[in-house]
Amino acid sequence: MKGREKFKLILILGLLSAIGPFSIDMYLPGFPSIAADLHTTVAKISLSLSSFFIGISFGQMLYGPLLDRYGRKRPLYLGLTAYFIASVGCTIATSADQLIWLRLLQALGSCSGMVASRAMVRDLFPVNENAKVFSLLMLVVGVSPIIAPTLGGYLSSEFSWHYVFAVLSVMSALILLAVHFYLPESRKPDPNFSLKPKPIINGFLSVAKEPQFYTYALAGSIASAGLYAYISGSPSVFMELYKVTEKQYGWIFAMVAIGLITSSQLNTVMLRKYKSEQIVVIALLCQSVIGALLVTGTIFEYLGLYMTVVLCFLFLSCQGFTFPNTSALSLAPFSKTAGSASALLGSVQMGIGAFTSALVSYLTNGTAIPMTGVMACCALTAFMILVVGGRIIRSKMSVEQAQQESAEMLVTS
Repeated sequence: MKGREKFKLILILGLLSAIGPFSIDMYLPGFPSIAADLHTTVAKISLSLSSFFIGISFGQMLYGPLLDRYGRKRPLYLGLTAYFIASVGCTIATSADQLIWLRLLQALGSCSGMVASRAMVRDLFPVNENAKVFSLLMLVVGVSPIIAPTLGGYLSSEFSWHYVFAVLSVMSALILLAVHFYLPESRKPDPNFSLKPKPIINGFLSVAKEPQFYTYALAGSIASAGLYAYISGSPSVFMELYKVTEKQYGWIFAMVAIGLITSSQLNTVMLRKYKSEQIVVIALLCQSVIGALLVTGTIFEYLGLYMTVVLCFLFLSCQGFTFPNTSALSLAPFSKTAGSASALLGSVQMGIGAFTSALVSYLTNGTAIPMTGVMACCALTAFMILVVGGRIIRSKMSVEQAQQESAEMLVTS
């Protein structure tokens, strides 16, 4: 594969991976103007974020089997078309309830790109290049929280929030054209692949029963839920409580995202000297301590705007060490069922994220306590799951090692 062709493929796959995160981050600065225009509250508009998380959570489970049965591009066409229609609908929405349901459809469409891009990396590139390609895709996804809220803040303040969804509509149309003309079909349809519920469910259950999967998947997903709590609560905290402008909020969000990206790059350096298991423990411990400081300072009102931003920056920077390692460790035991494990992992992450974002919206009381309290609880819960789950994993490994030694002794005797 030539360099120019490879760059083109990675760019398209990166855009497919980033369409979901971009859709989340871009409209956040417009929450107050959306609420005012639709005659409702910011808390009600935040439910459209929760519905988006729910759609991504369930959609990933849906597209996995469809991509194996019908090839990669046909489900992509379906998903991107649904995303385009939903984005146009959001542009002309006249009520909060309409926006909530349209965001659900938008999410169901966007996750086709997220699932297909991971599958097509395995199809189109040699195995020894997959890790490098995935790193490039993650870089595109990581950059989106920097660009999206800044662009969204500018569009909302200079024009109106409708233009945010208009831009998303145009973007999805361009990606759909790029998929049609420049992205090759990497897997032929397989009519023998069963779409019946029973074999699909059995495959997911076999993955979920593995201690290493549920320990690191749950720990990583609950830790990531702290990020979703921040995403859901930060518009209200910074723009309503601390009175920052839409543009200023975009820059705050971008700065916090830079911390997340920087720590994820530092993680690759740390892995040269330390194991993933060691890094995860330290990262979650630090995140728990920072979360405790954040919620304590909020309750006793000795944190101002700047210290809140700094502690949020440090809290979410820990996520750059947690997410890559927990993802790798949760998928490590699987080879033949890596696709099912990946789909289940993504659904767990987004499902818990949807719950926490809805929880923050429900608990909103005009203070920063709901956001910071949920963030702290997520970090502490993830750390406790990691400690308990680690003991279960080590116990299982000891039993398996003893059984293996017994079998070897019988053979030698």
